[in-house]
Amino acid sequence: MNPLRFLVRFSVFLVVFASALSLRAADGPPNIVLLLSDDQAWTDYGFMGHEYIETPHLDALAKRSAVFPRGYVPTALCRPSLATLATGLYVHQHKISGNDPAILPGMKKGQKDNQEYNQLRAKLISHIDEHPTVMDLLGQKGYLSHQSGKWWEGNYQRGGFTHGMTRGFPQPGGRHGDDGLKIGREGMRPVFDFIDMAVGEKKPFYVWYAPFLPHSPHTPPQRLLDKYKAKGIESEHVAKYYAMCEWFDETCGQLIDYIDDKGLTDNTLFVYISDNGWIQSPENSHYAPRSKQSANEGGVRQPTMFSWPGVIEPGNRGDQLCSSVDIVPTMLGAAGAEIPENLPGYNLMPILKSGEPTPRKIVFGEGCAHDVADIDNPEESLLYRWVVEGKWKLILTYDGKLGRYASSHPRTEKRPQLYDLKADPEENTNVAKDHPDVVAHLVEKIDAWYPVKERYTITQWTE
Repeated sequence: MNPLRFLVRFSVFLVVFASALSLRAADGPPNIVLLLSDDQAWTDYGFMGHEYIETPHLDALAKRSAVFPRGYVPTALCRPSLATLATGLYVHQHKISGNDPAILPGMKKGQKDNQEYNQLRAKLISHIDEHPTVMDLLGQKGYLSHQSGKWWEGNYQRGGFTHGMTRGFPQPGGRHGDDGLKIGREGMRPVFDFIDMAVGEKKPFYVWYAPFLPHSPHTPPQRLLDKYKAKGIESEHVAKYYAMCEWFDETCGQLIDYIDDKGLTDNTLFVYISDNGWIQSPENSHYAPRSKQSANEGGVRQPTMFSWPGVIEPGNRGDQLCSSVDIVPTMLGAAGAEIPENLPGYNLMPILKSGEPTPRKIVFGEGCAHDVADIDNPEESLLYRWVVEGKWKLILTYDGKLGRYASSHPRTEKRPQLYDLKADPEENTNVAKDHPDVVAHLVEKIDAWYPVKERYTITQWTE
Protein backbone atom coordinates (compact mmCIF):
# COMPACT_ATOMS: atom_id res chain seq x y z
CA MET A 1 0.00 0.00 0.00
CA ASN A 2 1.15 3.49 -0.76
CA PRO A 3 2.71 4.85 2.47
CA LEU A 4 0.89 8.15 2.11
CA ARG A 5 -2.46 6.39 1.66
CA PHE A 6 -1.71 4.25 4.72
CA LEU A 7 -1.02 7.32 6.83
CA VAL A 8 -4.23 8.96 5.66
CA ARG A 9 -6.29 5.86 6.46
CA PHE A 10 -4.59 5.42 9.81
CA SER A 11 -5.25 9.08 10.69
CA VAL A 12 -8.91 8.66 9.81
CA PHE A 13 -9.03 5.53 11.97
CA LEU A 14 -7.56 7.44 14.94
CA VAL A 15 -10.08 10.25 14.56
CA VAL A 16 -13.02 7.82 14.37
CA PHE A 17 -11.68 5.78 17.29
CA ALA A 18 -11.18 8.89 19.45
CA SER A 19 -14.66 10.12 18.57
CA ALA A 20 -16.14 6.77 19.54
CA LEU A 21 -14.36 6.86 22.87
CA SER A 22 -15.60 10.40 23.46
CA LEU A 23 -19.16 9.42 22.66
CA ARG A 24 -18.98 6.44 24.96
CA ALA A 25 -17.63 8.63 27.76
CA ALA A 26 -20.35 11.22 27.21
CA ASP A 27 -23.01 8.52 27.18
CA GLY A 28 -22.03 7.44 30.70
CA PRO A 29 -22.89 9.40 33.85
CA PRO A 30 -20.55 12.36 34.39
CA ASN A 31 -18.11 12.69 37.20
CA ILE A 32 -19.25 15.55 39.44
CA VAL A 33 -16.97 17.98 41.28
CA LEU A 34 -18.45 20.47 43.76
CA LEU A 35 -16.02 23.32 44.40
CA LEU A 36 -16.98 25.10 47.62
CA SER A 37 -15.44 28.31 48.85
CA ASP A 38 -15.72 29.05 52.57
CA ASP A 39 -16.56 32.64 53.58
CA GLN A 40 -16.10 34.68 50.40
CA ALA A 41 -18.14 37.64 49.18
CA TRP A 42 -19.91 37.55 45.82
CA THR A 43 -17.70 40.40 44.54
CA ASP A 44 -14.35 38.77 45.32
CA TYR A 45 -13.32 37.20 42.01
CA GLY A 46 -11.64 38.36 38.85
CA PHE A 47 -14.60 37.22 36.75
CA MET A 48 -16.89 39.34 38.95
CA GLY A 49 -14.73 42.40 38.33
CA HIS A 50 -12.88 42.81 41.63
CA GLU A 51 -10.34 45.63 41.52
CA TYR A 52 -7.57 43.73 43.33
CA ILE A 53 -8.33 40.04 43.88
CA GLU A 54 -6.94 37.71 41.22
CA THR A 55 -8.62 34.35 40.60
CA PRO A 56 -7.24 33.17 37.25
CA HIS A 57 -8.28 29.52 37.60
CA LEU A 58 -11.88 30.27 38.54
CA ASP A 59 -11.92 32.93 35.81
CA ALA A 60 -10.94 30.23 33.30
CA LEU A 61 -13.67 27.95 34.66
CA ALA A 62 -16.17 30.79 34.31
CA LYS A 63 -15.36 31.17 30.62
CA ARG A 64 -16.50 27.61 29.94
CA SER A 65 -19.42 27.69 32.40
CA ALA A 66 -23.00 28.80 32.62
CA VAL A 67 -22.43 31.59 35.16
CA PHE A 68 -25.17 33.00 37.39
CA PRO A 69 -23.88 36.27 38.89
CA ARG A 70 -27.21 36.49 40.74
CA GLY A 71 -26.85 33.18 42.52
CA TYR A 72 -27.91 32.94 46.17
CA VAL A 73 -27.57 30.68 49.19
CA PRO A 74 -30.68 30.50 51.40
CA THR A 75 -28.72 31.16 54.58
CA ALA A 76 -25.46 32.98 55.37
CA LEU A 77 -23.93 30.56 57.87
CA CYS A 78 -21.54 27.68 57.18
CA ARG A 79 -23.19 24.58 58.60
CA PRO A 80 -26.81 25.13 57.52
CA SER A 81 -25.64 26.28 54.09
CA LEU A 82 -23.59 23.09 53.63
CA ALA A 83 -26.52 21.00 54.85
CA THR A 84 -28.60 22.53 52.03
CA LEU A 85 -25.90 21.53 49.53
CA ALA A 86 -25.98 17.97 50.89
CA THR A 87 -29.77 17.55 51.03
CA GLY A 88 -31.21 20.11 48.60
CA LEU A 89 -33.53 21.38 51.36
CA TYR A 90 -34.09 24.73 53.07
CA VAL A 91 -33.08 25.19 56.71
CA HIS A 92 -36.62 24.86 58.06
CA GLN A 93 -36.82 21.54 56.19
CA HIS A 94 -33.50 19.91 57.14
CA LYS A 95 -33.52 21.62 60.60
CA ILE A 96 -29.74 22.06 60.80
CA SER A 97 -30.22 25.76 61.53
CA GLY A 98 -26.96 26.81 63.20
CA ASN A 99 -23.37 25.79 63.80
CA ASP A 100 -23.69 24.63 67.43
CA PRO A 101 -26.36 24.02 70.06
CA ALA A 102 -26.81 26.91 72.47
CA ILE A 103 -24.63 26.67 75.57
CA LEU A 104 -26.49 25.25 78.54
CA PRO A 105 -26.89 27.18 81.81
CA GLY A 106 -23.75 26.89 83.90
CA MET A 107 -21.52 25.97 80.97
CA LYS A 108 -18.44 27.99 80.19
CA LYS A 109 -17.62 29.09 76.65
CA GLY A 110 -15.40 26.47 75.04
CA GLN A 111 -16.34 23.74 77.52
CA LYS A 112 -16.41 20.39 75.72
CA ASP A 113 -16.93 17.74 78.37
CA ASN A 114 -20.58 18.33 79.21
CA GLN A 115 -22.55 15.12 78.68
CA GLU A 116 -25.93 16.84 78.27
CA TYR A 117 -24.47 19.28 75.72
CA ASN A 118 -22.87 16.45 73.77
CA GLN A 119 -26.27 14.81 73.54
CA LEU A 120 -27.57 17.98 71.93
CA ARG A 121 -24.68 17.92 69.47
CA ALA A 122 -25.49 14.33 68.57
CA LYS A 123 -29.17 15.16 68.17
CA LEU A 124 -28.39 18.06 65.84
CA ILE A 125 -26.25 15.78 63.68
CA SER A 126 -29.03 13.20 63.57
CA HIS A 127 -31.10 15.45 61.31
CA ILE A 128 -28.80 14.43 58.43
CA ASP A 129 -30.19 10.90 58.80
CA GLU A 130 -33.74 12.06 58.09
CA HIS A 131 -33.23 12.88 54.41
CA PRO A 132 -31.41 11.20 51.53
CA THR A 133 -28.26 13.14 50.66
CA VAL A 134 -26.91 13.71 47.19
CA MET A 135 -24.15 11.23 48.10
CA ASP A 136 -26.73 8.56 48.99
CA LEU A 137 -28.61 9.03 45.74
CA LEU A 138 -25.49 9.10 43.58
CA GLY A 139 -24.30 5.96 45.36
CA GLN A 140 -27.42 4.18 44.13
CA LYS A 141 -26.20 4.93 40.60
CA GLY A 142 -22.80 3.40 41.26
CA TYR A 143 -20.90 6.56 42.16
CA LEU A 144 -17.98 6.66 44.54
CA SER A 145 -17.88 9.87 46.57
CA HIS A 146 -15.19 11.70 48.52
CA GLN A 147 -15.47 14.27 51.31
CA SER A 148 -12.71 16.77 52.02
CA GLY A 149 -12.72 20.07 53.85
CA LYS A 150 -15.70 21.30 55.87
CA TRP A 151 -18.19 18.68 57.06
CA TRP A 152 -20.20 19.06 60.26
CA GLU A 153 -22.50 16.04 60.33
CA GLY A 154 -20.35 13.45 62.08
CA ASN A 155 -18.19 10.99 60.18
CA TYR A 156 -18.12 11.36 56.39
CA GLN A 157 -19.85 7.99 56.01
CA ARG A 158 -22.87 9.28 57.91
CA GLY A 159 -23.49 11.72 55.09
CA GLY A 160 -23.37 8.95 52.51
CA PHE A 161 -19.79 9.44 51.30
CA THR A 162 -17.96 6.25 50.37
CA HIS A 163 -14.59 7.88 51.08
CA GLY A 164 -13.47 10.92 53.02
CA MET A 165 -11.21 12.63 55.52
CA THR A 166 -13.39 13.79 58.41
CA ARG A 167 -13.64 11.54 61.49
CA GLY A 168 -16.35 13.73 62.97
CA PHE A 169 -18.06 14.05 66.33
CA PRO A 170 -17.78 12.34 68.81
CA GLN A 171 -14.15 11.75 67.83
CA PRO A 172 -11.61 14.15 69.40
CA GLY A 173 -11.66 17.45 67.52
CA GLY A 174 -14.69 16.35 65.52
CA ARG A 175 -16.75 19.46 64.91
CA HIS A 176 -16.62 20.99 61.44
CA GLY A 177 -14.09 18.93 59.54
CA ASP A 178 -11.08 17.88 61.73
CA ASP A 179 -8.65 16.02 59.42
CA GLY A 180 -10.60 17.20 56.38
CA LEU A 181 -9.57 20.79 57.06
CA LYS A 182 -6.03 19.98 55.93
CA ILE A 183 -7.11 19.78 52.29
CA GLY A 184 -5.87 22.69 50.21
CA ARG A 185 -3.91 24.24 53.05
CA GLU A 186 -1.62 21.19 53.23
CA GLY A 187 -1.88 19.84 49.70
CA MET A 188 -4.36 17.97 47.51
CA ARG A 189 -3.10 14.38 47.66
CA PRO A 190 -6.15 12.75 49.35
CA VAL A 191 -8.47 14.00 46.60
CA PHE A 192 -6.02 13.06 43.86
CA ASP A 193 -5.63 9.55 45.28
CA PHE A 194 -9.41 9.14 45.38
CA ILE A 195 -9.74 10.19 41.74
CA ASP A 196 -7.02 7.71 40.75
CA MET A 197 -8.80 4.96 42.64
CA ALA A 198 -12.20 5.72 41.09
CA VAL A 199 -10.71 5.82 37.60
CA GLY A 200 -8.92 2.53 38.27
CA GLU A 201 -12.21 0.94 39.29
CA LYS A 202 -13.97 2.52 36.27
CA LYS A 203 -16.55 4.16 38.53
CA PRO A 204 -18.09 7.61 38.16
CA PHE A 205 -17.09 9.82 41.08
CA TYR A 206 -18.39 12.75 43.13
CA VAL A 207 -15.94 15.11 44.84
CA TRP A 208 -17.01 17.40 47.70
CA TYR A 209 -14.09 19.86 47.76
CA ALA A 210 -14.86 22.27 50.62
CA PRO A 211 -11.49 23.52 51.89
CA PHE A 212 -11.10 25.76 54.92
CA LEU A 213 -10.31 28.60 52.48
CA PRO A 214 -10.40 31.57 52.43
CA HIS A 215 -11.90 31.12 55.92
CA SER A 216 -10.00 32.55 58.89
CA PRO A 217 -7.39 32.11 60.22
CA HIS A 218 -6.09 34.15 57.33
CA THR A 219 -2.60 32.67 56.97
CA PRO A 220 -1.76 32.97 53.27
CA PRO A 221 1.63 32.09 51.78
CA GLN A 222 4.00 35.01 52.25
CA ARG A 223 4.45 35.38 48.48
CA LEU A 224 0.72 36.09 48.08
CA LEU A 225 0.55 38.43 51.05
CA ASP A 226 3.51 40.40 49.67
CA LYS A 227 1.75 40.57 46.30
CA TYR A 228 -1.33 42.26 47.74
CA LYS A 229 0.64 44.58 49.96
CA ALA A 230 2.49 45.68 46.81
CA LYS A 231 -0.88 46.55 45.27
CA GLY A 232 -1.23 49.27 47.90
CA ILE A 233 -3.66 47.54 50.24
CA GLU A 234 -3.18 49.49 53.46
CA SER A 235 -4.99 47.20 55.89
CA GLU A 236 -3.01 44.09 56.82
CA HIS A 237 -6.30 42.31 57.52
CA VAL A 238 -7.69 43.09 54.06
CA ALA A 239 -4.43 42.16 52.33
CA LYS A 240 -4.43 38.80 54.10
CA TYR A 241 -8.03 38.09 53.12
CA TYR A 242 -7.38 39.00 49.47
CA ALA A 243 -4.34 36.70 49.48
CA MET A 244 -6.45 33.90 50.95
CA CYS A 245 -8.93 34.24 48.07
CA GLU A 246 -6.13 33.76 45.56
CA TRP A 247 -4.71 30.84 47.55
CA PHE A 248 -8.11 29.15 47.39
CA ASP A 249 -8.19 29.81 43.64
CA GLU A 250 -4.79 28.14 43.25
CA THR A 251 -6.03 24.96 44.92
CA CYS A 252 -9.12 24.89 42.68
CA GLY A 253 -6.77 25.18 39.73
CA GLN A 254 -4.75 22.21 40.96
CA LEU A 255 -7.90 20.07 41.13
CA ILE A 256 -9.24 21.25 37.77
CA ASP A 257 -5.85 20.64 36.12
CA TYR A 258 -5.53 17.17 37.65
CA ILE A 259 -8.86 16.12 36.21
CA ASP A 260 -7.91 17.63 32.86
CA ASP A 261 -4.53 15.84 32.84
CA LYS A 262 -6.42 12.57 33.38
CA GLY A 263 -8.48 13.24 30.27
CA LEU A 264 -11.68 13.43 32.33
CA THR A 265 -12.78 17.02 31.73
CA ASP A 266 -15.17 16.28 28.86
CA ASN A 267 -17.20 14.00 31.09
CA THR A 268 -17.04 15.97 34.32
CA LEU A 269 -19.64 18.37 35.67
CA PHE A 270 -18.05 21.15 37.73
CA VAL A 271 -20.29 23.13 40.08
CA TYR A 272 -18.98 26.18 41.92
CA ILE A 273 -20.43 28.23 44.80
CA SER A 274 -19.43 29.61 48.22
CA ASP A 275 -21.26 28.71 51.42
CA ASN A 276 -21.79 32.34 52.50
CA GLY A 277 -20.36 35.80 52.17
CA TRP A 278 -17.58 37.60 54.01
CA ILE A 279 -16.69 41.28 53.98
CA GLN A 280 -13.35 41.76 55.65
CA SER A 281 -13.14 44.36 58.41
CA PRO A 282 -10.09 46.60 57.87
CA GLU A 283 -9.74 47.14 61.64
CA ASN A 284 -9.48 43.52 62.81
CA SER A 285 -9.53 39.91 61.65
CA HIS A 286 -13.33 39.61 61.84
CA TYR A 287 -16.01 40.12 59.23
CA ALA A 288 -17.77 43.42 58.77
CA PRO A 289 -21.51 43.89 59.32
CA ARG A 290 -23.96 43.03 56.53
CA SER A 291 -21.93 40.03 55.41
CA LYS A 292 -21.61 36.61 57.06
CA GLN A 293 -24.73 35.68 59.08
CA SER A 294 -26.76 38.55 57.61
CA ALA A 295 -29.54 38.49 55.01
CA ASN A 296 -27.87 41.28 53.05
CA GLU A 297 -26.29 40.69 49.64
CA GLY A 298 -22.87 40.50 51.29
CA GLY A 299 -24.07 37.43 53.19
CA VAL A 300 -26.31 35.52 50.79
CA ARG A 301 -25.51 36.47 47.20
CA GLN A 302 -23.12 33.95 45.65
CA PRO A 303 -22.13 33.62 41.97
CA THR A 304 -22.82 30.07 40.82
CA MET A 305 -21.22 28.16 37.94
CA PHE A 306 -21.99 24.95 36.06
CA SER A 307 -19.47 23.55 33.55
CA TRP A 308 -19.69 20.40 31.42
CA PRO A 309 -17.88 20.87 28.10
CA GLY A 310 -19.97 20.01 25.07
CA VAL A 311 -23.11 19.57 27.17
CA ILE A 312 -23.76 22.80 29.09
CA GLU A 313 -24.04 25.97 27.03
CA PRO A 314 -21.49 28.41 28.49
CA GLY A 315 -22.27 32.08 29.02
CA ASN A 316 -23.19 34.74 31.55
CA ARG A 317 -26.81 34.34 32.64
CA GLY A 318 -27.08 38.01 33.59
CA ASP A 319 -30.09 38.81 35.76
CA GLN A 320 -31.40 35.23 35.87
CA LEU A 321 -31.78 34.00 39.44
CA CYS A 322 -30.32 30.81 40.86
CA SER A 323 -30.47 29.30 44.35
CA SER A 324 -28.22 26.70 45.93
CA VAL A 325 -31.36 24.56 46.42
CA ASP A 326 -31.13 24.05 42.64
CA ILE A 327 -27.70 22.44 42.83
CA VAL A 328 -28.67 19.02 44.27
CA PRO A 329 -31.49 18.30 41.78
CA THR A 330 -29.27 19.53 38.94
CA MET A 331 -26.42 17.20 39.89
CA LEU A 332 -28.85 14.30 40.31
CA GLY A 333 -30.41 15.12 36.95
CA ALA A 334 -27.01 15.12 35.26
CA ALA A 335 -26.27 11.67 36.75
CA GLY A 336 -29.66 10.22 35.84
CA ALA A 337 -30.27 9.59 39.53
CA GLU A 338 -33.53 9.74 41.45
CA ILE A 339 -34.62 13.28 42.39
CA PRO A 340 -36.77 13.22 45.56
CA GLU A 341 -40.18 14.76 44.99
CA ASN A 342 -39.91 16.98 48.08
CA LEU A 343 -36.89 18.93 46.85
CA PRO A 344 -37.84 22.61 46.42
CA GLY A 345 -35.18 23.38 43.80
CA TYR A 346 -35.10 23.02 40.03
CA ASN A 347 -33.20 20.48 37.94
CA LEU A 348 -31.47 23.02 35.71
CA MET A 349 -29.80 20.52 33.37
CA PRO A 350 -32.31 20.87 30.51
CA ILE A 351 -31.97 24.66 30.36
CA LEU A 352 -28.21 24.55 30.98
CA LYS A 353 -27.94 22.42 27.85
CA SER A 354 -30.22 24.62 25.75
CA GLY A 355 -29.13 28.02 27.03
CA GLU A 356 -32.76 29.01 27.60
CA PRO A 357 -33.78 31.13 30.62
CA THR A 358 -34.25 29.28 33.89
CA PRO A 359 -37.71 28.78 35.40
CA ARG A 360 -36.63 30.49 38.63
CA LYS A 361 -38.24 33.88 39.06
CA ILE A 362 -37.95 34.21 42.83
CA VAL A 363 -35.40 33.32 45.53
CA PHE A 364 -36.19 32.71 49.19
CA GLY A 365 -33.98 32.53 52.25
CA GLU A 366 -33.93 32.42 56.01
CA GLY A 367 -31.30 33.15 58.61
CA CYS A 368 -31.02 31.65 62.08
CA ALA A 369 -28.62 32.33 64.93
CA HIS A 370 -25.20 30.69 65.14
CA ASP A 371 -26.35 28.94 68.34
CA VAL A 372 -29.37 26.65 68.01
CA ALA A 373 -31.98 27.38 70.69
CA ASP A 374 -34.22 24.41 69.86
CA ILE A 375 -32.71 21.44 67.97
CA ASP A 376 -36.05 20.47 66.43
CA ASN A 377 -37.54 23.93 65.86
CA PRO A 378 -35.44 26.37 63.80
CA GLU A 379 -38.06 29.05 64.32
CA GLU A 380 -36.82 29.57 67.89
CA SER A 381 -33.51 30.88 66.50
CA LEU A 382 -34.98 32.69 63.48
CA LEU A 383 -33.45 36.07 62.66
CA TYR A 384 -34.53 36.71 59.06
CA ARG A 385 -36.79 35.65 56.26
CA TRP A 386 -36.07 37.27 52.91
CA VAL A 387 -37.03 37.15 49.25
CA VAL A 388 -35.70 38.42 45.93
CA GLU A 389 -38.05 38.88 42.99
CA GLY A 390 -36.97 40.88 39.99
CA LYS A 391 -35.26 44.03 41.20
CA TRP A 392 -36.86 43.88 44.66
CA LYS A 393 -35.51 42.39 47.85
CA LEU A 394 -37.47 42.24 51.10
CA ILE A 395 -35.94 41.36 54.48
CA LEU A 396 -38.12 40.63 57.49
CA THR A 397 -36.44 40.59 60.91
CA TYR A 398 -37.33 38.31 63.84
CA ASP A 399 -36.67 38.02 67.56
CA GLY A 400 -35.09 34.58 67.54
CA LYS A 401 -32.69 33.73 70.34
CA LEU A 402 -29.09 34.69 69.57
CA GLY A 403 -26.99 33.08 72.30
CA ARG A 404 -23.31 33.95 72.60
CA TYR A 405 -23.10 35.69 69.20
CA ALA A 406 -25.65 38.41 69.97
CA SER A 407 -23.11 41.21 69.50
CA SER A 408 -22.69 40.35 65.81
CA HIS A 409 -26.40 40.92 65.15
CA PRO A 410 -27.39 44.49 66.09
CA ARG A 411 -30.64 44.20 64.07
CA THR A 412 -31.33 47.89 64.57
CA GLU A 413 -34.08 47.89 61.93
CA LYS A 414 -37.05 45.87 63.13
CA ARG A 415 -39.36 47.04 60.37
CA PRO A 416 -39.44 45.57 56.84
CA GLN A 417 -36.42 46.38 54.70
CA LEU A 418 -37.15 46.77 50.99
CA TYR A 419 -34.35 47.41 48.53
CA ASP A 420 -34.30 48.13 44.81
CA LEU A 421 -31.27 46.01 43.92
CA LYS A 422 -31.03 47.44 40.43
CA ALA A 423 -30.71 51.04 41.63
CA ASP A 424 -29.16 50.21 45.01
CA PRO A 425 -27.16 46.95 44.85
CA GLU A 426 -25.40 47.75 48.14
CA GLU A 427 -28.76 48.05 49.97
CA ASN A 428 -28.11 51.51 51.36
CA THR A 429 -31.67 52.87 51.13
CA ASN A 430 -34.69 51.15 52.65
CA VAL A 431 -37.66 52.13 50.46
CA ALA A 432 -40.32 50.04 52.24
CA LYS A 433 -42.40 53.05 53.31
CA ASP A 434 -42.54 54.27 49.69
CA HIS A 435 -43.76 50.95 48.28
CA PRO A 436 -46.25 49.37 50.72
CA ASP A 437 -47.87 47.44 47.86
CA VAL A 438 -44.55 45.76 47.01
CA VAL A 439 -43.95 44.93 50.68
CA ALA A 440 -47.42 43.39 51.01
CA HIS A 441 -46.93 41.36 47.82
CA LEU A 442 -43.56 39.98 48.95
CA VAL A 443 -44.76 39.28 52.50
CA GLU A 444 -47.52 37.16 50.98
CA LYS A 445 -44.92 35.27 48.91
CA ILE A 446 -42.71 34.65 51.96
CA ASP A 447 -45.64 33.47 54.08
CA ALA A 448 -46.69 31.01 51.39
CA TRP A 449 -43.13 29.66 51.24
CA TYR A 450 -42.40 29.40 54.98
CA PRO A 451 -45.15 30.50 57.39
CA VAL A 452 -44.07 31.40 60.93
CA LYS A 453 -45.76 32.65 64.09
CA GLU A 454 -46.98 36.23 63.88
CA ARG A 455 -45.22 37.17 67.11
CA TYR A 456 -41.89 37.04 65.34
CA THR A 457 -42.10 40.05 63.08
CA ILE A 458 -43.49 43.44 62.15
CA THR A 459 -44.64 43.22 58.54
CA GLN A 460 -46.09 46.74 58.22
CA TRP A 461 -44.05 49.91 57.98
CA THR A 462 -44.73 52.28 60.87
CA GLU A 463 -43.08 55.63 61.52
